Amino acid sequence: MATALAATATDTAHPLAWWRGAVIYQIYPRSFRDTNGDGIGDLAGIADGLDYIADLGVDGIWISPFFTSPMRDFGYDVADYCGIDPSFGNFADFDRIIERAHALGLKVIIDQVYSHTSDEHAWFQESRQDRTNPKADWYVWADPKPDGSPPSNWQSVFGGSAWQWDGPRKQYYLHNFLTSQPDLNVHNRDVQDALLDVAQFWLKRGVDGFRLDALNFSMHDPELRDNPPSGVPMSQVTRPFDMQVKRYNQSHPDITGFLERIRATIDEFPGRFTVAEVGGPEPLAEMKAFTEGGKRLDSAYNFDFLYAPRLTAPLVRASLSQWSGEPGEGWPSWAFSNHDAPRAVTRWTLDGDLARAARLNMLLLLSLRGNPIIYQGEELGLPQGEVAFEDLLDPEAIANWPHTLGRDGARTPMPWQANAPQAGFSSANRTWLKRDPAHAALAVDRQAGDPHSTLAYTRQLLALRRQHPALVSGDITLLDTPEALVAFVRRDEGGAVLCAFNLGEEVIDWSPPEGFAHSRLIASESAVGGSGNPPMVLAPGSGYWATNDAEQS
Repeated sequence: MATALAATATDTAHPLAWWRGAVIYQIYPRSFRDTNGDGIGDLAGIADGLDYIADLGVDGIWISPFFTSPMRDFGYDVADYCGIDPSFGNFADFDRIIERAHALGLKVIIDQVYSHTSDEHAWFQESRQDRTNPKADWYVWADPKPDGSPPSNWQSVFGGSAWQWDGPRKQYYLHNFLTSQPDLNVHNRDVQDALLDVAQFWLKRGVDGFRLDALNFSMHDPELRDNPPSGVPMSQVTRPFDMQVKRYNQSHPDITGFLERIRATIDEFPGRFTVAEVGGPEPLAEMKAFTEGGKRLDSAYNFDFLYAPRLTAPLVRASLSQWSGEPGEGWPSWAFSNHDAPRAVTRWTLDGDLARAARLNMLLLLSLRGNPIIYQGEELGLPQGEVAFEDLLDPEAIANWPHTLGRDGARTPMPWQANAPQAGFSSANRTWLKRDPAHAALAVDRQAGDPHSTLAYTRQLLALRRQHPALVSGDITLLDTPEALVAFVRRDEGGAVLCAFNLGEEVIDWSPPEGFAHSRLIASESAVGGSGNPPMVLAPGSGYWATNDAEQS
């Protein structure tokens, strides 16, 4: 029995919205392209690379933070929301990105970090002076317990207490991440107003939307109640943060009210798009709440795939089933890799064939109902970069070495030219993060002329996706399949596409559903065969798209 997961009423609610089904290419600016020879990627490098990105066939770019920052968390510790860090360039460079991207038909989305700032931000410097200044309540301050210990048991994502003692205030301040990233008190209406002013600043500058970072950390429990234990076995723990249910230091119900204020601001600039990052072990309820009813955000994504050690059919089915398409529901986004997670091709390779895994991942990602987000280098099949301990810069990786792959390996410089110094990323003798020499073999110039490369395959899939609108914004019906096989039909008024993937380790003999017995194979990966078109026999780690031009239902 097939399970329908999307109602056409939902998919036609915004028939002209460019972002419904748009493919977004994420750029991590420090590692994309360096034009001034200092070893750090910059905004000018992004502008120079836009033709390459447009040629992929994506719809827009998302640029990770480039704002003024001491770079202790490499831009996610913002010291000035309306400034550009000199290491990335200046406003002329940013304006060039906007102008060139729009000329190429690309939308530009930028990060907004509303949960916390850098401790070097002027707001925090004023707030910490005393308890009576105009910004005294702009951050989360609390007195110690009578014994001098922190106000609650909350733990930081990066390890240790989420509270830091501050001498000038003689109080603790909350930091869900690094001690140098104090949490804003977003319950405070003045803080909300200031953040909305930031949004307006960039919207007026010409951006087409925002990706909202760590959004469910933006409000805390004012009573500062202790979190309960999670019960996670110690064998699965990499940091104290894992040992708590984050009931009180994140996910406060008042966040949605702030989102409605954000939406009201965004709506002053028609055609803009918002997508939220929602982490945590049970993010679905928040994702639904954050995108509910067309009055909050447009889309959200979680970490279903970003930290999954294996790609399995049950995982894909469970993730797709979370979005039923009922009226008022938001629109999902999907990411297999990003700047915070080890690259998927490394996590999900069973037999060491990285190229095959990269192609299968891309075939699956571009078939899901929602917005696929491609992380820079994913179109090249880049594996996780090898970074020695002495070369690590990521504070999380250093703290948890060697129990996690860390974030540095996903942030190594982009290889542009196989035989050039620094693989064409930079003319510097040393780059901000050491590149992995093995990546040179996968450089853009080496793949661009190879019709069998992962880059060529990605371009082909993106072109096919445009030719079959059902894959862009159509509804989805999950099909009954063997355990290791996931199959679904994407359908709109113009046609249907059958998508099937064997994510197990054994050959699967499976008959396509009625209406697809004599359909046309339009894309596939790995060995599939048997009598029939599409194939009836799927090898392990294989998949395909098939369409029946005459299929009507």
